[in-house]
Amino acid sequence: MKLYGYFRSSAAFRVRIALNLKKLDYENAFIHLRRGDQAGPEFLGVNPQGLVPALEMGDQLLTQSMAIIEYLDETHPEPPLLPRDAAGRARTRALAAIVACDIHPLNNLRVLRYLHGPLGHDQEAIERWYNHWITSGFNAFERLLADDPRTGTFCHGDTPGLADIALVPQVYNAHRYPLDLTHYPTILRVYENCKALDAFAAADPDRQPDSEP
Repeated sequence: MKLYGYFRSSAAFRVRIALNLKKLDYENAFIHLRRGDQAGPEFLGVNPQGLVPALEMGDQLLTQSMAIIEYLDETHPEPPLLPRDAAGRARTRALAAIVACDIHPLNNLRVLRYLHGPLGHDQEAIERWYNHWITSGFNAFERLLADDPRTGTFCHGDTPGLADIALVPQVYNAHRYPLDLTHYPTILRVYENCKALDAFAAADPDRQPDSEP
C-alpha cells in the first residue's frame, strides 16, 4: 500500500490518521506541493487531478480523502469509523463534510496561490480570507457538538471516527495562521483528546519524514 501525500496536506493528514487507526502499514510517496510536483507528468499519470492524497494498492488507485477513508472502513471494519446506526452515520458524515466540503476547499493551497498570484492579494488579505472560512465553519461545528448529547470524548461518542479525522487537520491549520480558538471549547476538547492517541499523533504533519519548517 502506497500513500501519495504531502506532510502539510490536510486531506493526506486525514488518510494518515485513518490508516493508523486501522493499524495498516503503508509506504510514503512524497509529492512536494509547493515545488509543484503535483503538476508533473509522473504524478498526473497517477492522479489526473494533480491532488493528494492518492492511495495505491496493487493495481488499484484511490483518490479523494473521504472516499479513501470510507473504503478503508468498509474493507477493514475494525475499529469502525462510522456509528452502527443510520442517524449516527448521517451526523458523523455531516460533521466531516463541514470541514471537507465547506471549509477546506476554500482554503486549499491552490486557492491561496490564486488569491496571491493572479488576483494580487497580499498576505494579510489571504489570512483574513483563510480565517473567515474557518470561523464560519467552526461556529456551526461547535454548536453541533456542544448542543448534542451524542458528543462524547470525541465528536460522536467515546471512540474516534470520521468526524474527528476531518476535524483534527483543520484545527492544526487554524493554529498555524493563527486563529483565536477560545470560542470553540468543545472543538478544542475533542482535538486534545484526539492528539493524545498515537494514531493521531503519528499522523501529525510535524512528525512526517518530508516535514519542513
